[in-house]
This record gives sequence, C-alpha cells and structure tokens, in this order.
Amino acid sequence: MRTMKAAVLYERDTPLVVESLEIEEPQEGEVLVRLAASGVCHSDYSVIHGTLAGAGTGGIILGHEGAGVVEAVGPGVSTLQPDDHVILSWIASCGTCVYCTVGRPNLCVTQRRPAASRVRKGDQRIPGFLGVGSFGEYAVVTEAAAIPIRRDLPLDRAALIGCAVTTGVGAAINTAKVQAGSNVVVIGCGGVGLNAVQGAALAGAGRIIAVDVVPYKLDLAEQFGATHGINAAKEDVVARVRELTGGLGADYAFEVIGLPATIQQAYDCVRRGGMAVVVGAGARDAQVTFSAYTLFASEKTLQGCLYGSARPRVDFPRFADLYLGGKLKLDELISRRFALEEVNAAFEAMERGEVARGVVVYG
Repeated sequence: MRTMKAAVLYERDTPLVVESLEIEEPQEGEVLVRLAASGVCHSDYSVIHGTLAGAGTGGIILGHEGAGVVEAVGPGVSTLQPDDHVILSWIASCGTCVYCTVGRPNLCVTQRRPAASRVRKGDQRIPGFLGVGSFGEYAVVTEAAAIPIRRDLPLDRAALIGCAVTTGVGAAINTAKVQAGSNVVVIGCGGVGLNAVQGAALAGAGRIIAVDVVPYKLDLAEQFGATHGINAAKEDVVARVRELTGGLGADYAFEVIGLPATIQQAYDCVRRGGMAVVVGAGARDAQVTFSAYTLFASEKTLQGCLYGSARPRVDFPRFADLYLGGKLKLDELISRRFALEEVNAAFEAMERGEVARGVVVYG
C-alpha cells in the first residue's frame, strides 16, 4: 500500500479537497501509473457543477487527461512494463465488442475499467473519474487505458493528447474528415476548440473561422490556424459566416461548448449539404429542436463526436509524432502550470477564460 495526494470532489459546487490517500497495488489486468501531469478539462468542471454526472456520495477523484510512467503491472498484463511512458485513455476499449471489431473503439460498450477502485481513505474506496482520476499522484487503471508512447515526448505535453488534442483534432480529421480547401467554423475556442482549429488546419482547410466571446481565445485561435475570428458577443455569427463564405455557409461547423443555442448556431452556419459536428458535452436533459422540413430539405448532416472518433492506440502515437515533427502545436496550448494544491485555482482561471489549457504537474 502506497500513500499519495489526490484532489477529491465530495459534493457538487464545492472546491476539490487535496488530501493524502492510500493506493493499492494493481490487480489482474491493471497497471499502476505514476502521474507526471494532468490537463484541467472543462468536463471535470462540468462534473463539479453537475452538468455531467460523476459526483457520488462518497467522493470522486477528478481528472481524466493524464500522462505518466508505469510503476508496476498486475498479473496478466502483456503490453506494458515498468518504466514505460503512457498516456491515459478515458475510453478503455475492450477490443472484442462489435464497435471495437469494426474499428470504432471510442464507441465501445463493454469498457475495461478496474472492478473496484484501488484508492482508499480508511475503509472507503474513492473511484477515479472515467476510470482514470488523474488529479492524483498515482492511478491504477486497466491495461487498455494506458497507451504506450515514445519516451522523447515531454509528459506534460503528452497529457494533453489524452483528451483535448484527441477530441479536437480527431473531430476534424476522423469524424468530419475535413477536405482540403473547405470552409470551417469552430464555435468555442477553449482547449478542445483550439485543437479543432488546428485539426482543420492540418487537413488543409481554406477558411477557418473561429468563434468565441473572449478576445484572448480568438487571438489564440489565430496562432492555431484560424484565418478569421468572430466575437459572438458583438456580431451575428451566422450572418458573418455567410458573408465570409460568399453567402453559402461553411462546409463544416464544430460546436465545442455543448449548449443547445450553439448547437443550433453551428447547424445554421453550414451550407446545404454541409456538416455540423457536436463536440461539446451537453447536459443529459438539454434539448435541441430542429425543423423537420429543414432537416429533410437541406441535406445537412448533424453529427455527434465522442472522443474525436479516435482509436487511441493508433492516434496517440500519431499525434506524438506530429508534435515532435513540428506539425502539431502542444507547447502553445499550455498557458499555465499548477501544483496539485492549486487545482481549484486552475479551474478558476479556466472559468475566467484566462488559459487555453492549465496543466497540473507532479513532482
């Protein structure tokens, strides 16, 4: 049994509590990872405030965008060994269900997560969010959730691949399959939205129109490949997009917020026959209403996007290669680094729109 510090959410709408906990050794098919860094994602913020489910009565360790080094492996683990560098995947695909078999592991219905949390506070077990819990110095995850990567990738950058990069870049190149020379709109330019921008740039899009209400984020979007910016607090987004695209509308629109109003906006931004991709994680009870006639007559596609339609064992190493080859921006994503004890300040900075991505670093 080891001791570690972790940030625990005990009750919604309250700050995380950073405290010492105990963590058991990995069991059959599990690995113990010593975390090096964890990105601070809006999905964790949504759990804190109840938009997304996750907070139970006994507490939960938040964080799902992490990278680190394998410390120990349990019986039956064959693809990892101690000292391997890994990125944690919050979808631990089984490899055998119908979705995994046809190459859609992001839709896996029988995910492999630890049978029980290995983290304890006395007799109480405290689970990790999405089977990860990367706001802790250690995590025990299933073998399928730890994706080995090359050792020359800095682990604080690697952590971002675990969610923001894969979700945003993947939305553009995997889900939408953006065509070279096309017109793209990205609504919401936080950590994931910026990666949708750079995913569109990687795909060779012509116009890439970034939409946000924070000027700082629009400036960042330009660094990641946006050719135009729209401040949604000052301009009519749909009208401006149509103006920039010769009256037609965009070929693709990515909604990276998860609100009914911005999902509708994304749909309205695309041309006849275009595609609106919903990347933002919305509330379960939020409803979006469309005209049945418009759905029929416009031939627009309204497309969901879970985890960038990714195949983590393929995409994580690919993104690492793109970064080290100078083609994918990761350094620019990290606005500030925080100690674990500063995790609540990291969420406050994100809420104020001061960071592209905050990263909690360990050790």
